[in-house]
Amino acid sequence: MTYTQKKDLLLEQIRNGTKMLGRDQMLLVILLSVPAMLAQVTHIIMQYIDASMVGSLGKEASASIGLVSTTIWLFGSLSSAASVGFYVQVAHRIGAGDFSEARNVLRQSFLSCLLFALTLMVIGVAISPYLPHWLGGNDDINADATLYFMCYSLCLPFAQLNSLCSGMLRCSGNMHIPSILNIGMCFLDVIFNWFLIFPSHQVLGFTIPGAGLGVMGAVIGTGLAFAVTSLLMCYFTTIASKELNLLQDKGSFIPKFSTLRKAIKISLPIAVQHIIFCGAQITSTLIVAPLGTIAIAANSFGIIVESLCYMPGYGIADAATTLVGQSLGAQRRRLARSFGNITVGMGIVVMTVLGIVMYLTAPALMTLMTPDLAVQQLTTQVLRIEAFAEPMFAASIVAYGVFVGAGDTLIPCSMNLGSIWVIRITLAVLLSATMGLQGVWTAMAIELCFRGIIFMIRLHGDSWMKKIP
Repeated sequence: MTYTQKKDLLLEQIRNGTKMLGRDQMLLVILLSVPAMLAQVTHIIMQYIDASMVGSLGKEASASIGLVSTTIWLFGSLSSAASVGFYVQVAHRIGAGDFSEARNVLRQSFLSCLLFALTLMVIGVAISPYLPHWLGGNDDINADATLYFMCYSLCLPFAQLNSLCSGMLRCSGNMHIPSILNIGMCFLDVIFNWFLIFPSHQVLGFTIPGAGLGVMGAVIGTGLAFAVTSLLMCYFTTIASKELNLLQDKGSFIPKFSTLRKAIKISLPIAVQHIIFCGAQITSTLIVAPLGTIAIAANSFGIIVESLCYMPGYGIADAATTLVGQSLGAQRRRLARSFGNITVGMGIVVMTVLGIVMYLTAPALMTLMTPDLAVQQLTTQVLRIEAFAEPMFAASIVAYGVFVGAGDTLIPCSMNLGSIWVIRITLAVLLSATMGLQGVWTAMAIELCFRGIIFMIRLHGDSWMKKIP
């Protein structure tokens, strides 16, 4: 039996009310989690390669992109948040076996999300000439930063389409197509960048053509990768998908008030969370900046290395959203709880192992990333502090995916924000004064452990399942 056949058979057991054995539940979690984890890890690796390609142009090129990177993250996160409100509804409909209504929600989501993306695009283009100045950029990087952010903003409709369609496929139980396409997008990004960033040059006696567009080439390459991938993702969602193929029936693309209201109720807390998260990132940067150049560099490298530990957790969280959403849509609350416990447990195990690996290999990893011995030593110290928080960090990541699958976003978002602003930021201010960067990362580790504990407590209760009648 193929991967797809086995996965579809197990998903049908959710919808048909068939009793699922523990081993079948575990197998289904693995079948959905592994492709998503691979996509997350590959995406991070390709981002690093992408950054190194731009970095080879000089510090000004890297700085121009780094200056607007937080704002880019914010706009991309808002696009993703808009998609969540619709694809969670699709998961519930598919779980209930109401495929026709799932396709109706899909139709209505296109116009709603497109209008939202176009609004963000107009805002982004409008503020792009002023944004680098607002962020304190220097004249030698502001021009490139403006062009980069303006071109990124023009690509937002494709980014929105990709987020929406990949979410729809995942919530229908199809994890491998979005994973394959998103991995392909990373490779396309690198290929396009290779030809657009650099001028024509010789490699082993062969002339490699290049446009030599520099920073402009980087954002055009990213935009082309998004465009190709999003159109393919749309094809697999609206035509090739067995559950979501829109050619099976007819319906309106005009959003119904009830559908839009549910989408806003789910998406709005996530969007607000991303906005306030952005503020927390800026605040953390302000806390680290006075600690000196070595601390700033070590903090940056630490964030990069640690992301390889927690990105698999987000892949498992995607699987949790699908399984819990379909189980609750099928009115199988006990099964939803079981999937919640299994996915959170798997996330803890995976990220604990990766945390141990990070603790042991941190010195070797840092020798590959920087020749500066002081930065190597400091980054190794903070990474080893953070390694102890990975189990509970996993609990918070995957449990959040469980709650999203239930359509329960307001309280979990409030828990995230309260934990970060009250615990992490307060402790970081206090501890950095005496412990330096180690104090900032100690505050982060304490906060992540606290957040994991409160998410586990909420998962143990029943309130998160009350969003589904």
